Amino acid sequence: MILEDAGHDVATTGSPLEALQMLETANFDLVLSDLVMPDMDGVQFLENARRLRPELIVIVITAHGTISSAVEAVKKGAFQYLTKPIGKDELLVVIEKALDQARLTEENKLLRSQLKQQYSIDNMIGQHGRMQEVFRLIRKVAPADTTVLVWGESGVGKEMVAKAIHQLSRRTSRPMLAINCAAIPETLLESELFGYERGAFTGAYAKKKGLVEQASGSTLFLDEIGDLGLQLQGKILRLLQERQIQRLGGTDTIPVDVRIISATHRDLAKMMKEGSFRDDLYYRLNTFPILVPPLRERPTDIPIFIEHFIRKFQSLGSGKVKRVSSAAMQRLLTYHWPGNVRQLESTIERAVILTEGEAIEESHLPAEIVTAYEVPAGETLSAEIEIPVGGVSLEDVEKHLLIQAMQKSGGVIAKAARLLGLTYRTMQYRLDKYGIEYHS
Repeated sequence: MILEDAGHDVATTGSPLEALQMLETANFDLVLSDLVMPDMDGVQFLENARRLRPELIVIVITAHGTISSAVEAVKKGAFQYLTKPIGKDELLVVIEKALDQARLTEENKLLRSQLKQQYSIDNMIGQHGRMQEVFRLIRKVAPADTTVLVWGESGVGKEMVAKAIHQLSRRTSRPMLAINCAAIPETLLESELFGYERGAFTGAYAKKKGLVEQASGSTLFLDEIGDLGLQLQGKILRLLQERQIQRLGGTDTIPVDVRIISATHRDLAKMMKEGSFRDDLYYRLNTFPILVPPLRERPTDIPIFIEHFIRKFQSLGSGKVKRVSSAAMQRLLTYHWPGNVRQLESTIERAVILTEGEAIEESHLPAEIVTAYEVPAGETLSAEIEIPVGGVSLEDVEKHLLIQAMQKSGGVIAKAARLLGLTYRTMQYRLDKYGIEYHS
């Protein structure tokens, strides 16, 4: 009656078994439960209720003689306990505090979901402005069947871009096929791509479909397309223009419905001028270019990757690793990362295996990172802070980098924003968010 008078919707039952059934069929923000009940006690009820609804808030009611049981319930996840007799004001205050926590939990879940959508796409992560532009381009081009060329250094995640485009396309019901054009000799690459008829060459005892034919209705990813020879370049051009192929040793033309996404770390425009890459193929492939920036040009993404990789490799080591020491973090942030994200992943995997305690130290990092040339102040950002892992936000890192960027830019917001890959308005919003002073 007290709760209903205060405007709450209340459902009641005298049976813990019936209460569990109600929790299975309806959504409740809070449960108020006695400790001494038939069928099961309050602690057992709490365990069963939270098994059904892990985030459920439970307040237990206890008489003076069962306070020890109430304390046990709190240890097992109860929000609070109230002792009989319960005062009206005390009850309402505790209920409001509990509901405030429930609302905060729900808001945090929503925020995490929004952040995940904003800062990640199909297992790719990054909050830097340049990666946000990559995500925007992926979402724009995915629904179309446009040919895409992904540019970027080795290890930046070009194949992940291709997979993200495929997963967001209409072709996602079929798997994307991929081939590394630099990893297979040219004589074999042609038969891998286009297949062959029986008797086409020695050892061709039966006809075989190539990857292009197998990928019909789906997506074919041609990695390191800059390593293709001129003869194969001509065949890829014909595929793009006519949407049909011929198997080796065959005369029939085979129509194919395949989307081509290619990638390269080479300067195809320079190769075109040198005559080692066909200009007509270059313009066909480069219909929709996406440039993936190297890791050294998006330092604000490094802590995010580190946290992700520590979680990923946690089971390989002692299982205790939760953070990176300030000295180790500074090394990781200032290193130039020639191998990009792939190298950072390997570095953290190694460090997690070596670490016995909670923190990755400098001694757990490879020698080339620890002894790397110190970048002069003003050319990069560093952070002498520890990054906690396990449900804690990266706000401390963000605030530290914002302050550092403002210091290095002499307090000029536009320059600081460029350092962090942010827009002017986003930079201004984040400065206000953390109460960092600046002159407008």
